[in-house]
Amino acid sequence: MLFRSRETVPLADGSKIELNTATTLRTAITGKTRQVWLDQGEVYFEVAHDPARPFVVHAGGQTVTDIGTRFSVRRDGERVEVTVAEGQVRVEGGGDLARSRPAILGKGDIALSDGASTLLASQSIDKVNARLSWRRGVLSFDQATLADAAAEFNRYNRRKLVITDPAAARIRIGGSFESDNIDGFVN
Repeated sequence: MLFRSRETVPLADGSKIELNTATTLRTAITGKTRQVWLDQGEVYFEVAHDPARPFVVHAGGQTVTDIGTRFSVRRDGERVEVTVAEGQVRVEGGGDLARSRPAILGKGDIALSDGASTLLASQSIDKVNARLSWRRGVLSFDQATLADAAAEFNRYNRRKLVITDPAAARIRIGGSFESDNIDGFVN
């Protein structure tokens, strides 16, 4: 399924998934397994507790297993970001990373993976909430390049921002903006 706008979808097991724009995913919720394959985009998971059936998200080379939580997974190609808002998840890498130990992330933890590299970081709850602000229709930036901010806005709007000056594209910005208010961002 490809979701072009934000949408919340209830699953048969009582879990809820909130999909961000430009998200493609597949699900298999059965009596024995609960699996999601995130092909692209971003999803916030609110998982119904069921110790007999782990909730597993496959995103690129990463596998994220819920241990009872609320978390998001964002995938852009092979770059995968996991943000934990509540509870815990286990993150395991594919390929060469399969031999490494899985990482257990708790509330406020973030894992950034790109191919064979994974960075784990603990963040304040305010920073986690800023990363999840898309759920409220808000885009938050903290030292993002203008090019990255424009690309993020372009995910949400038909009218696209184009930055032609390479020096301007590298300017670092911060702030919170309504995702559909391109004019407010440009000003």
